[in-house]
Amino acid sequence: MLLVPSRVAPSAIQGLGLFATDAVAEGTEVWRFAPGFDLLIPLEAVAGLPAAYRAYLDTYAYPSEAFPGRLVVSCDHAKFMNHSPDPNVVGRDLSSFASRPIAAGEELTCDYRVVCSGWTGFD
Repeated sequence: MLLVPSRVAPSAIQGLGLFATDAVAEGTEVWRFAPGFDLLIPLEAVAGLPAAYRAYLDTYAYPSEAFPGRLVVSCDHAKFMNHSPDPNVVGRDLSSFASRPIAAGEELTCDYRVVCSGWTGFD
């Protein structure tokens, strides 16, 4: 669950991104896993889901060391946070924090290699 005001807008990084609408101080908690709000999808259930939902999960869900055998799906705009090798949001598993001051209008980014178990993507 996002804990700072934000909006979704076109991103220079990838498609749509998540942008701070207000300045965020260094150390501010930006996101926290919220049971009952964020979803956990058992990996064994994915194959039986409709193709359209599997495609959605391919884009917006991620494996986390905190929840072995399950995918995490953020059920708010947090799912639009893009990857950066030099992120301004850091954390692991259950909470993420601003790693430096973030200006209003700045894109919020995280390092998928830290957040997503086994991610080997872009860089």
